[in-house]
Amino acid sequence: MPELPEVETVRRTLAPALGATIATVWHSGKPLRLNRAVPVAAIRRAAGGRAITGVRRLGKYLLVDVDGPRSLLVHLGMSGRFRLCAPGTARAPHTHVVLRLADGRELRFSDPRRFGQFDVVTRGDERAHPSLAVLGPDPLEEGLDAATLHAQARRRKVTLKSFLLDQAVIAGVGNIYASEALWLARLRPSRRTGRLTEAEARLLTRSVRQVLEHALEHGGTSLKDFVDADGREGENAEYLRVYGREGEPCSRCRTAIRRTLIQGRATYFCPTCQLP
Repeated sequence: MPELPEVETVRRTLAPALGATIATVWHSGKPLRLNRAVPVAAIRRAAGGRAITGVRRLGKYLLVDVDGPRSLLVHLGMSGRFRLCAPGTARAPHTHVVLRLADGRELRFSDPRRFGQFDVVTRGDERAHPSLAVLGPDPLEEGLDAATLHAQARRRKVTLKSFLLDQAVIAGVGNIYASEALWLARLRPSRRTGRLTEAEARLLTRSVRQVLEHALEHGGTSLKDFVDADGREGENAEYLRVYGREGEPCSRCRTAIRRTLIQGRATYFCPTCQLP
């Protein structure tokens, strides 16, 4: 699933759409996340004939602002792509929403697995939407407070990996960057949150931000489906320290990286330099 760096990369590469007017809205007729119908009528009322004034991000969600009180809410799910396509470009299979711009270009949302989301929110009151109401702070847009993170961890009885994956704790961190941040902070993913010290919480806070910023510098991580709005894959997979590197030597201590499952998710760690 695309995480914060991938979604932010899409946001940045959508910049050429700013100022363009949405002429029409097309929908495939198929539902998306949780088999829910896409609110096509609401999207047309909110965006039809209006200019795109901005593209923002909150965690793993994109917010496409238009000239008016509403914004379009987009989530890529596990296999979604949101691309800006030139006039006449053939539509990819599994395209479900198309915003046709007045100049002929198209913003296309495709999603083979249909776990994504396309909705409408009221600008300035985005957190009222059920999908956004539960989100914790965005680590890049809003920042993370180490003291708050430590207090939350002390109240929980879960693994550090599960803690980082909780979108109510940090918005935007997923499976890849949780493993990477814990490696950078020298903390074992299976360690319980109640044992996290204040100093470790400060280090973990810095590590989360560092791995996200590093991934952004390389256009995100493309393992299977992710491409930016121009159709380019990210290059960050080449720079991952532990994720997907089972059996390879740890770049810090040369011990072989191990793989385990936490909450059914593949988790990678160094058994020597990540403290249990």
